[in-house]
Amino acid sequence: MFTPIETTIGALLLHQATSNLLYQNGDILGASGYLRRFFSAPTKELLAFFTGMAASYVPLKALAPQLITEYPALQISSQVVIATVATGALIGWGTKTEWPLSRRRRYVLSHGSYNPSFRSPKFIDVETTVSLLVLAALSIIATRTIPGIVAQVTVSPTTTTTKDAKEESAARVTTQALSGLLFALGLHISQMAHPDKVAAFLSFPNLQHWDPSLALVIVFGVLPNLIENQVKGLHGSPSFADKFSLPTKTLQDVDKRFVMGAVAFGIGWGLTGTCPGPAVLRAFSQPVWGALWIGGFWLGGKLNI
Repeated sequence: MFTPIETTIGALLLHQATSNLLYQNGDILGASGYLRRFFSAPTKELLAFFTGMAASYVPLKALAPQLITEYPALQISSQVVIATVATGALIGWGTKTEWPLSRRRRYVLSHGSYNPSFRSPKFIDVETTVSLLVLAALSIIATRTIPGIVAQVTVSPTTTTTKDAKEESAARVTTQALSGLLFALGLHISQMAHPDKVAAFLSFPNLQHWDPSLALVIVFGVLPNLIENQVKGLHGSPSFADKFSLPTKTLQDVDKRFVMGAVAFGIGWGLTGTCPGPAVLRAFSQPVWGALWIGGFWLGGKLNI
């Protein structure tokens, strides 16, 4: 079902999550890279990011519980276990091989088998809309202001420590936590984490079942990022780092391995609709499923093919 209001608000939250992380910490938000690093070289910042994602359930439950993603019940069988681990491994390997070039555009989608109608848009009631706007506004304001306050409180005016030496500073950790919160809220509210929403989006060109809602993420999530990057530029330094941590590879570096990784990712995502960001959210709700999928993702990342 076409959900323009929720998806637009969620997309704006995704934009703010990626933008704030970039211009405050100098980091690019990529759920697959974060997840892989969390298991190979965990840090306080990574833990803070995923803690922020988990915390998204609290404000949603208070203000818009109907938008908390509900997943299909997990039926444990040998086929389900193998399929879940295999798709996780496929995406784990695929994102590993394409990661250095594509992480700037990493917006993650979810899983499903939905059968909506584009001709039947769903408009949420005024009360829910107001609640979402309040939640979005407060979250964005908090993410933009709290890290700066934390930096002023925790850093002594007489300190001679450079930004680079404060890699795990309280301000950076706070930025990661709040960015994780915004990211998860964006996935929930836009319904990108919904198991059924992605299949409806991917049903194009079958217009009877196609739900174009997630296209709004490009309009209100990706496009604002591109505009902001052009306007602000990336030549200075972020608030809590000496420089931006940007990928160095370009389209000229595309090779056979990159293409194979992109194909593997596309197949895994097309079969199940599950990408790392929504997978983390689902793992919070269904730990057994999360252990299987994330375990497969980790194994796939270990493959050197």
